[in-house]
Amino acid sequence: MQQLAIFGGTFDPIHWGHLLVGETALHQVSLEKVIWVPSLNPPHKEAALFEHRVQMLQLGIKDNPAFTVSLVEANRSGTSYAINTLLDLSASDPNTHWYWIVGLDAFQTLPRWYRGHELAQMCDWLIAPRLLGGETITQSRLICKQVEEQIREQSYTIHWQLLNIPLVGVSSSLIRKFCGEHQSIRYLVPESVRSYITNNNLYSHKSE
Repeated sequence: MQQLAIFGGTFDPIHWGHLLVGETALHQVSLEKVIWVPSLNPPHKEAALFEHRVQMLQLGIKDNPAFTVSLVEANRSGTSYAINTLLDLSASDPNTHWYWIVGLDAFQTLPRWYRGHELAQMCDWLIAPRLLGGETITQSRLICKQVEEQIREQSYTIHWQLLNIPLVGVSSSLIRKFCGEHQSIRYLVPESVRSYITNNNLYSHKSE
């Protein structure tokens, strides 16, 4: 049985932190592939055009043959839910043990996701700690256990593990802020992504 992971997100833009998370997951649980799934219309936030985010994502991962981009969310009508993404990808890749890569902040909200309790037991969860309020790995583990308890209270099961990654403080919001202030983002994103942002004048003013 092959092992695949879904890494969903806005990726607005993709940066070295995302790539480090994907690479760590790849080797920590011996994955065949990490499938990057950009969200079409992220809820509760404005984002660069989907086409721009896909292009930057493809540029960012192109050097790693174990990374691939799926446009499954772009091909679905109506509201896009995580459980539908997993079901759609499962249909095209049967006989697969699925993992889901997610940041700690998003994992905290899993019990409130659409059919989140059901989704929780359909895959294993690989959680990336983040610099949220200076949380330590021990604190991150406690947060994950709290989520696990909420899932189990509804008689569902969940399997998770923290990714052993350095805590990198770079974020997409920081990159967008730097672009808006005309500060350098070199070494925060792959050079090909930096060039794309510059050539397409992304994040320099609100209309984009």
